[in-house]
Amino acid sequence: MILNIAGKLTQVTETSIAIESAPFEYEVLVGDYTRRQLQSKVGQSIRLHTMDYIEGNAQGGGRLTPRLVGFATEPERQFFDLFCSVDGVGVKKALRAMVRPVKELAVMIEQQDAKGLSALPGIGPATSERIIAKLRRKMPRFALMVDQAGPAGEADSESNHVVSETFDALITLGHAEAEARRLIDEALATKKKFKDTEALLTAIYQKSV
Repeated sequence: MILNIAGKLTQVTETSIAIESAPFEYEVLVGDYTRRQLQSKVGQSIRLHTMDYIEGNAQGGGRLTPRLVGFATEPERQFFDLFCSVDGVGVKKALRAMVRPVKELAVMIEQQDAKGLSALPGIGPATSERIIAKLRRKMPRFALMVDQAGPAGEADSESNHVVSETFDALITLGHAEAEARRLIDEALATKKKFKDTEALLTAIYQKSV
């Protein structure tokens, strides 16, 4: 499995990008939100987190084609993997739906906003209800994602890692998911930068004293 790919961005199309990583050039499928982030980066070096899948139907001798899907950050890749696991979604439909930041999608799912989800390309009322039923309780960590500062997501990839680790630590310490999210949200609202999980936890508990 290819976990990430780095190289020069050579092309951005409506549904995919091309990355030159000598001696090969790879086609990577991306959602519309990621595509918009990368449009201004043609000719520059980028790194994407990836997942691969096989497109096609093996039954009846159909053609099977390996595909790569790319994401700016690891949490985005994890969210997409969960999104694809919902009955009736799959990789193609999930890619069409990725027109907004993962943080916004996660908040819609967590808040059971079926109307908002239904408005996403390819996601109708029935599918939105299935998404909410299966994923609602898994969304707090994604709803906490730090907004990306740059088109390739480099600046806040580390911040998202710190937030995710802190969320796990708070759960281990006995906090409920909703409370853990509230505590982290309050700390992040101060606009301070936290270099690691220890620094964020310290800020959380100092504030709650």
